[in-house]
Amino acid sequence: MPSTESYRLLLAAAAACEDKKAEDVRILALDPSESGLTDYFLICNGTNERQNVAITDEIEMRLKRDFSATPNSVEGRRQAEWILMDYVDFIVHVFSAEKRAFYGLERLRKSATTISVAALNAELKAKIASTRAKSAKPGVPARAPAKMASRKTAKKAATPRKPAAKRPSGRKPSDTRAARKK
Repeated sequence: MPSTESYRLLLAAAAACEDKKAEDVRILALDPSESGLTDYFLICNGTNERQNVAITDEIEMRLKRDFSATPNSVEGRRQAEWILMDYVDFIVHVFSAEKRAFYGLERLRKSATTISVAALNAELKAKIASTRAKSAKPGVPARAPAKMASRKTAKKAATPRKPAAKRPSGRKPSDTRAARKK
């Protein structure tokens, strides 16, 4: 079973594909008995080689920036007709439209199930909720620490501030009184 970190990485990679206008983005959940290679395939295609490189660059940059994750290997970037990025728990395949139709990974992996991004996101939320429920102490509400923290910040906001020290203006008190009379 993939970790929540793997789900997050996969969702971020799919979002990067969408941001770079990749076409026909699909996530295939591979059958564990059939594939000891990886858990998921993220498959998409671009309209030309330059867009394929842009898609993979965006995926690599986003996962490195947000998760400090780099691919174990990247293949096919020079030709850019089929670029493969191996992130261990999932593999990204960015095809040209012709190569995707020719190789047909979806046909080769008949036992794999296609998962939508929304379904994967819901699965991630369910996994996080179950992890939180397991780690919660019996008899203690799950949100207790957050409420205590908000009370502390409310107390800080409610405490009056000390008035700022007055700066000397360089004038003598008699000068200001004389200026007021005039």
